[in-house]
Amino acid sequence: MNLFLLYLLLTKATLTSFSGTTSLPVIRQDFVEHYHQLTDRQLNAAMAAGQAAPGPNGLYVVSVGYFVDGVPGGCAGLLAVMTPPFLIIPMLQFLGRWADNPRIQSALRAVTVAAAGLVLTTALPLARDALTGPLPVVIAIGSFAFLLFRQRATVLVIGVAALAGLLGQVLK
Repeated sequence: MNLFLLYLLLTKATLTSFSGTTSLPVIRQDFVEHYHQLTDRQLNAAMAAGQAAPGPNGLYVVSVGYFVDGVPGGCAGLLAVMTPPFLIIPMLQFLGRWADNPRIQSALRAVTVAAAGLVLTTALPLARDALTGPLPVVIAIGSFAFLLFRQRATVLVIGVAALAGLLGQVLK
């Protein structure tokens, strides 16, 4: 894939998201379904790498770029993650005076709910690829419940889930 096209696609994904993982539907559509540059398994791995790294959730975009084109792709992903913050400052200057308008706030809430729905519909195919047996299903349910009720660091959950997966393979 052309490096400039990779940057443009990743930038499109980061520009159309409200938080790190809401770019997932756009990335899956472009890289898994349309251009066939990634598999769902590779996208899952990129998401896991992004969640394990410190910093914002959107850093998985760098891993996506790396999976597509190695180090140059990772650099394109990094630039794509850095582009929206540089564009938001002038945009906030222009649009900031309308931020308190109830209609604008209502529209933003509606878009956020729609983005959550898109993330959910994208997560289902990724879950089908990752949940291949009873142990991964138990780990996924346990991780979800732990994060829901305890709200602890994601890195802790990933570490415990990795240990549970290794233990499951050893005891098999």
